[in-house]
Amino acid sequence: MYGVSGTGSVVGEEWGARAARSRALAVLRVRGRALGLAVLPAAVAVVLYAGGVTGHFTGSGWDAARWVVTVLAVLVLVAATAVSLVVARARPAATPTVELSEAAAPDLYRLVRDLADRLDVPAPAAIALTPDCDSWLEDRTHRAHRALRTGGDGAGEGAPVLVIGSPFLWWMRVGELRAVLAPVVAGTGPAAQPDIAAARRFVRGLDAAVAVPTTAGLDPLRRLGAHGVGQVARVLLRACRGHAAEMERGVAAAGSERAQAVDYGVRIVAQEQVGLAYAGWDRLLTRVALPAWRMGRWPAKLDAGVVSALTELSRRDRLADGFSSRLGERPACDLLEEPGAVDEATSLLAARLFHGGPAEAGPDWSPVEWSQYPEEVVDRKWRTDAARLHQVLDGLDEAEATAGGGAGDGGVVSDGPTLTRVIAHLSTVPALGAVHPEHDEATPEAQTAHVDSGTAVRSGPSTGSGPFTGSGTSTGSATPEEPPRPTEVISELTDELTDEFPDGDDVDGEPVNPAAEALAGALTALLAREEAAREARVAAGARSAEAAARSAEKGDRAATPPPAVVSGPDGPLPLFPLQPPRSGRDLLADHVTAMVCCAAVDTAAAVPGLDWLDGPALIVGGERAADLGPRVLALVEDGDPEPLRVWLVRTGVRPEKPVRLV
Repeated sequence: MYGVSGTGSVVGEEWGARAARSRALAVLRVRGRALGLAVLPAAVAVVLYAGGVTGHFTGSGWDAARWVVTVLAVLVLVAATAVSLVVARARPAATPTVELSEAAAPDLYRLVRDLADRLDVPAPAAIALTPDCDSWLEDRTHRAHRALRTGGDGAGEGAPVLVIGSPFLWWMRVGELRAVLAPVVAGTGPAAQPDIAAARRFVRGLDAAVAVPTTAGLDPLRRLGAHGVGQVARVLLRACRGHAAEMERGVAAAGSERAQAVDYGVRIVAQEQVGLAYAGWDRLLTRVALPAWRMGRWPAKLDAGVVSALTELSRRDRLADGFSSRLGERPACDLLEEPGAVDEATSLLAARLFHGGPAEAGPDWSPVEWSQYPEEVVDRKWRTDAARLHQVLDGLDEAEATAGGGAGDGGVVSDGPTLTRVIAHLSTVPALGAVHPEHDEATPEAQTAHVDSGTAVRSGPSTGSGPFTGSGTSTGSATPEEPPRPTEVISELTDELTDEFPDGDDVDGEPVNPAAEALAGALTALLAREEAAREARVAAGARSAEAAARSAEKGDRAATPPPAVVSGPDGPLPLFPLQPPRSGRDLLADHVTAMVCCAAVDTAAAVPGLDWLDGPALIVGGERAADLGPRVLALVEDGDPEPLRVWLVRTGVRPEKPVRLV
């Protein structure tokens, strides 16, 4: 009996297994019909020849029919043989994983085998880790996959490989991991059924054959033939797609029913940890790891970092109260001999999958420890973004000067990479010298300094000792031939936009800042060029690695094959890019925030920090500056610098001082 519900579990398991087997037979019938269709012309030719020998089909017409059918039969048989060979020899897609040998995780192999014995199913052939919050069985019986396998003892060559999400090993406890893996391991029972195994091999072969035309290195003739084979494979896949899906549902149902015999109560609690781990892992990758990957650094302990992220989530979220108390129990990563080495390998694989980084560490692709993250990633990211922002500002100033025939006296003076320059460029609302009511916490002295700072930013160049005068007018006189001031250009653009949108909003209902729109467009174009150059480098590296792998395989087939070159549906890695589509305003807000953070680090008592759930953070006075974002958005979207200036005064940041850039 497999469960806590009497014979109902056995009935459910038998129903799932029978449903899966019936669907597998339906898939095999599709294969049989295709084979029958391929030999049909040959069978007709045999009948015609037999009729001629017996004297039933005689005459010139029957002779011509025999020749036509014979030629057709030969062509169809040759095509069917080619399709069969391609389907049989095509390498099915395999999930990029970190292979775990039994010597590297003897306790984990022992736990899985004990689980298989309790479930009365074959043990998986090997164990592999993937940087994802999921676990499944993967068929790797293809000879190319068997050659790369490092785990197992060879006793279960026909069994699938157990793929475990690496975050589970670090966040879950041993008992929780066993309960979560029970339904997955139970799937090896139906997988050993001959009809189901044959149907799966057929479907995986068809899927691999569809991708053959995209293989690099094919000459035009072979590529044309591969396209024909791919079309046939697509037709067969469409014919058996529904049956294959129902077959997998039946296998899952049978495994789930059988797994009720093992830790059913613990599994209910462990499923909550699966959702929590997924949330923490997603935040860690998108908020913490992605900025480091963009800087050419990859965090070497991502799995250990997910524990810190989930512990922080438990501290912030009352719904997660009590989850961190589990940390006193034995973690599942203790089942590994060298957790640190495995964590580093899965972290590098995560960088390859989600960002497209190189397969090995190098001068431009080096690991970073969490203790070094604030200085080597956060600070460098801010200064790189600030440098890019000022590079774009320089380009806009040069374009404006070229369009006006000269810099003129009305242009904005640039005293280097200062925050004042950025604020002056984005400010479109003239300040009245008053602090907003919501910022009454500033002292009178700070308000006075704030007013003076705002006046200086908006004034023109001065002929005195300082770069600005204390009044709101320039000491230089403007001539009719001088180029228009930036404020005048912005005013004209604002008038045009006001005529088009009478309410003063754009189509999305958000206020329009023409200066910000122009700066955001230039930033987007520059980032697009940088990203295109990076993708070109990644593609070139992937092509080189694939060419080296093919040459090594042809040169020495008896030697250990090189690592497989993994590619996605549209080219080389990353298979699952994490970077979401960001608007120009979002990019501009990020760059302005980076500039503010650089100024705070250089001129005030602020330091770069790491927030496990939100990524790079500015630490002011020992606390995270959580109120900076809305003030930057007010400048970027509304052109209103007052909230940001009040924040700068309160924190002691001097925006007129140049910052250090990368």
